[in-house]
Amino acid sequence: MINQQKKNQLLILAIFGMSIIPFLIAWGLKENASLLNSRINNGELIRPAVTTERSDFLGIDTFSAKNIAELAGHWLMVNVIATDRCNQTCLDAILKTRQLRLMLNKDLSRTRRVVIVFNDIAAEKASQWWLKDALLWRLRSSENKEDAALFLGLQREENRIDEALAAKLVGNENREFALTSDLIRVKPGPVLVEKLMNIRKGNIPDGMLFLMDPLGNLMMQYEPGFDPYKVKSDLMHLLRISQIG
Repeated sequence: MINQQKKNQLLILAIFGMSIIPFLIAWGLKENASLLNSRINNGELIRPAVTTERSDFLGIDTFSAKNIAELAGHWLMVNVIATDRCNQTCLDAILKTRQLRLMLNKDLSRTRRVVIVFNDIAAEKASQWWLKDALLWRLRSSENKEDAALFLGLQREENRIDEALAAKLVGNENREFALTSDLIRVKPGPVLVEKLMNIRKGNIPDGMLFLMDPLGNLMMQYEPGFDPYKVKSDLMHLLRISQIG
């Protein structure tokens, strides 16, 4: 009986350790960014890491409001749309995070994609952004000249995807699934806006990227035109260190 009690106690301690240790590691990374300096980072470390609150993120459409809880407990790839436009640089950055997440393979489930939209955008206009996010990756790596030209053209905000073109790009896939973007769209609270502006010294350019840990800490930032393979290298390093999310 005593041996069984000891085994139960050890089991409880082991379960407790498995649940708390990853969070302690994440906290340690936040408080001691130098732990990440043992290697060459491709992005810029945010030192000290900037803490955010989940209440700072408000889903701006039905899909995002329904899935806002997914932000907690996951590593986030955070795109930012700071103006009322999403031009070629902006859209290209969003498409890169989609590519990046797919490149993570078995670690894909530990991450989520989110875009912070500063301004109120007309629903019809924003829907084109999310539709392009859902469909344009099909053209991105195509070696067909016609596809490549179409991809470049549709990156311009004034060029729209109509019903006929959407049907062509979807092809034989399930239409509802193909037209759904996994990108969670949020509006930032005023405190978050201030924090982002402080990080960027008042200038948030189109096409930049942040990495956020599962506890809501902004850890790294990347300038427009970032290489998704280099971001992957940094993110994989963080995933290996933390084992959280």
